[in-house]
Amino acid sequence: MGLFTGLVTLPLAPVKGVVWLAETLTEQAEARLYDPGRIAAEMQEIADDAAAGEITEGEAAAREEELIRRLNEGRARGYQAGG
Repeated sequence: MGLFTGLVTLPLAPVKGVVWLAETLTEQAEARLYDPGRIAAEMQEIADDAAAGEITEGEAAAREEELIRRLNEGRARGYQAGG
């Protein structure tokens, strides 16, 4: 039965590979998006830009809010520093 099942599902192998690749890429992208270290670096960049006058305080506050939302969402999803 294993051989028969293998032969019948063989045409689906490329689809399974593409699905696996998409899932893996999604996991890696989310890990980077919600990485607390990366968020902290972005927060520092916002502070530097605001101090240099490159962005307004309002823009800085809006960007910081978005980063805090990402940090909280990452924590809820179980992403921790270092992976």
